[in-house]
Amino acid sequence: MSFRKILFWLHLASGCVAGAIVLVMSFTGVLLTYQRQLTAWSAGGQFRSDPPQNAQPLKAGELVEAIRGQRGDVGEASTLTLRSDPREPAEVRIGREGFLYFNVYTGKMLDGNSAATRAFFQKVVGWHRWLGVEGAGRSAARAITGACNLAFLVLLMTGAYLWLPRQWTWRSLRPITWFRSSQSGKARDFNWHNVFGIWALVPLFLIVLTALPMSYQWANNLLYRMTGSEPPPPGAGRPEAGRAGRRRPVSPQTAASADLNTLWTRAANQVPGWKSITAPLSIRAGEPLTFTIDTGDGGQPQKRSTLALDASTAAVVRYETFSDGNPGRKLRTWSRFAHTGEYYGVVGQTIAGLASTAGVMLVWTGISLALRRFAAWKARRRKRSVSQEEQLIA
Repeated sequence: MSFRKILFWLHLASGCVAGAIVLVMSFTGVLLTYQRQLTAWSAGGQFRSDPPQNAQPLKAGELVEAIRGQRGDVGEASTLTLRSDPREPAEVRIGREGFLYFNVYTGKMLDGNSAATRAFFQKVVGWHRWLGVEGAGRSAARAITGACNLAFLVLLMTGAYLWLPRQWTWRSLRPITWFRSSQSGKARDFNWHNVFGIWALVPLFLIVLTALPMSYQWANNLLYRMTGSEPPPPGAGRPEAGRAGRRRPVSPQTAASADLNTLWTRAANQVPGWKSITAPLSIRAGEPLTFTIDTGDGGQPQKRSTLALDASTAAVVRYETFSDGNPGRKLRTWSRFAHTGEYYGVVGQTIAGLASTAGVMLVWTGISLALRRFAAWKARRRKRSVSQEEQLIA
């Protein structure tokens, strides 16, 4: 058996085993292309409005007092996000899932419901990561998606060899690099399979490769060891620059308005051109107040920094940017956000979404070609059987 045939059968076997799961992951990947923007639009977007004439936004301390006066359930896990755009409301996150919005000029809580959009994307993420399984079975489902993602990597690597023609001429390249509308059936599926595979090969390979560290600890550790960095212990948290709230739980302490005003003003002055600032609502006893300052669109870790200020003096305790992280952490963070394309902004997200669409078409046409091949094999086998019976009768 030739090397090309070995790769073909490996390609076919991997597709038959993992095809259905890869189809689910690719389709949900398409739905998640603009998850962050759509969630933000459905939530804060419905409250976005032009500021009142000659009005000034409330100071941070005044806004926090207004929030606490209306919602007594904001606790130590709650964070406040303010944006530089004067049309944007203040966002309060309660725990992991709850979001509330407040007018930054009056402090009044804004009525609206974005729960449906968030719930939809949570379901999609659940299917993308662990096939919608809840509870104890989630670990097994995650192992399945991880293995199928690894099989998808094999599909792409073997497909890259199989898609390329043996002779590099325009006559041989034309049928596999662009769509041929005159074809149908098996010829159409073969043409589409090659075209989508060739054009989406590089971004798809990157998306699949960067998913491995999220599925396997060995892949996560490999990113650190490749750069000479020590891998973090399991369960140490995501290596994302600027994540706030990584502090041991302590009793929250309400600070005076002047203290919060000074601290938020100091944070705003730290990074000119900031677009959003996030910090806990409570100053915790004996700890600095940590701000996450973002100058990007919210999904670009290289544009995010962390500032810790002494709660009593507003002195800088720690200031970290993306470039301050060790090489392993930076590579791991890049891997996480390159998987969704967010690292490269909306352009990167769009490319990732198009690549995921190509992934759907690759699986669809691949399954179609496999079924046609199986049907042809059965037809040949039936024909041989009839021929043998006829010979026996003769």
